[in-house]
Amino acid sequence: MALICVFNGPNLNMLGTREPEIYGRETLKDVETLCADKCRTLGHDMRFTQSNSEGDLVTWIQEARGKADGIVINPAAYTHTSVAIRDALAAFGGPFVEIHISNVHARESFRHKSYLSDIASAVICGCGIAGYGYAIDTVSRLIAKG
Repeated sequence: MALICVFNGPNLNMLGTREPEIYGRETLKDVETLCADKCRTLGHDMRFTQSNSEGDLVTWIQEARGKADGIVINPAAYTHTSVAIRDALAAFGGPFVEIHISNVHARESFRHKSYLSDIASAVICGCGIAGYGYAIDTVSRLIAKG
């Protein structure tokens, strides 16, 4: 049984009420339920967290090193700004999937640059919260490959 960490960045605690025309009406609790169900179906344990703090995300990624088998991360706005999160993920040593609920490439130009995509095992965007399930499937396959 593998451990998959699902980390969520700033403002994702406001899902369901923040710009529903972009992010939908599902809440972060809905995302957590989807992820837990997917992990349970695949036979994996899950750790699910959210923070508006870059430092929390870096700490959680560092703590996952040597304990978790894979990471799914929606770094939200930190995607476009955080070298610290990039460095932590580079040091993680296992597969990680970058996930975005919206299609960041169809939005403002500053959202087109990710500090993580070039080191990610995969990037999923524009699939709504269903993308989290796809990301867990992807991480699970990568873990199985070793």
